[in-house]
Amino acid sequence: MSATVTSFTDLGLSEPLLKAVREKGYETPSPIQAQAIPAVISGRDVMAAAQTGTGKTAGFTLPLLEKLSKGGTAQSRVQSNNVRALVLTPTRELAAQVSDSIATYGKYLNLHSTVVFGGVKINPQMMRLRQGVDVLVATPGRLMDLYNQKAVRFSQLEVLILDEADRMLDMGFIRDIKKIIALLPKQRQNLLFSATFSADIRALAKGLVHKPLEISVNPENSTAEKVTQWLTPVDKKRKSAVLTYLIKENAWRQVLVFTKTKHGANKLTKYLEAEGLTAAAIHGNKSQGARTKALASFKDGRVQILVATDIAARGIDIDLLPNVVNFDLPNVPEDYVHRIGRTARAGNTGQAVSLVCADELNLLVDIEHVIQQHIERKVLEKFIPANELGESRAIRPLKAKKPKKAKVEHKDGQRSANNNNSAKQGRRKAKPVASNRRRNNNT
Repeated sequence: MSATVTSFTDLGLSEPLLKAVREKGYETPSPIQAQAIPAVISGRDVMAAAQTGTGKTAGFTLPLLEKLSKGGTAQSRVQSNNVRALVLTPTRELAAQVSDSIATYGKYLNLHSTVVFGGVKINPQMMRLRQGVDVLVATPGRLMDLYNQKAVRFSQLEVLILDEADRMLDMGFIRDIKKIIALLPKQRQNLLFSATFSADIRALAKGLVHKPLEISVNPENSTAEKVTQWLTPVDKKRKSAVLTYLIKENAWRQVLVFTKTKHGANKLTKYLEAEGLTAAAIHGNKSQGARTKALASFKDGRVQILVATDIAARGIDIDLLPNVVNFDLPNVPEDYVHRIGRTARAGNTGQAVSLVCADELNLLVDIEHVIQQHIERKVLEKFIPANELGESRAIRPLKAKKPKKAKVEHKDGQRSANNNNSAKQGRRKAKPVASNRRRNNNT
């Protein structure tokens, strides 16, 4: 399909949607759009592996709006508190981004949508849902809160979309997702989008999608081809100085910086401001208002540097972001792929720079294994580290991951693993307190 599609007019979209697409300046669909849009319009379930910057959001919002608009345009069709389509996302920022996409492409259609997430008052969201909506975009935690308060019903639901499903699993939303799925009508269309088809994602998909069209537009854990990646060895205590030097020396006007912790993000932001640079931090402890303000200031150029933690950065969508800096390497190597995917989006180029200290060598080795390449090293003469960064190791080929064995729910509520792990291991895997804390910070 994608090889012969050269225009959005070939994909079965109606004129109101094509008009909105033209106004955005898009002419040629991306590979995922060329494959997903006709499949969704035809009613097929879709399971797509698509990384940031591939155009996946339009890949499901455009056909979703097409289907809903053809199903009837009378406002009274949606009953009070009901929704026709549900889009689940892991973070507030991504929910807002998807909601904006629906509003942009659906501007010439008589359809109604809204977005709900935590961190803001629930009453205005309940009021909007009373009228019924065609499309509801939601984070799992807030959606369950609204359902428990009888503010949302699913008897008219036609389509379920899970966006960035891999991140939802990482953030501990699996229980909420399963609860939500159990509440929905069995006859519905299902779309699942994930950065990769991991074993956990395939396990989730098994009970969700039916005879899906599988789309994969990037090799698993591949890094964007147009991203220039390099690292500089540096002593941990001099990382802030090195970052400041790079920004000033190269006159970087827009930089997204990743730190490991919320405290680290705040500390670095204060340092950069003391150096005369404009910076803002974005993480789970910030209020939704503060996060939205920081992101808006970064996008329009009032803030030069946005310092973010991994989870808070999901959903940051900036087409022309030129520079991403890994101030700290991530503990999870796949997060490196997500991080640098923030640049070189939609065919543009960009660079990803990592500041790596000696005690991060093992993290670097894991990242290079996942991306199947060595990252170029550049030594800054002014910042030669006292603690030498060791050599990278030979790249080992990736092995296919074995699916995790499912956990069994007993009548007394206790859980055990199907394999022969000890009870201690089973307890260590289940951390409801930690999962809830992550969820509360980010939904």
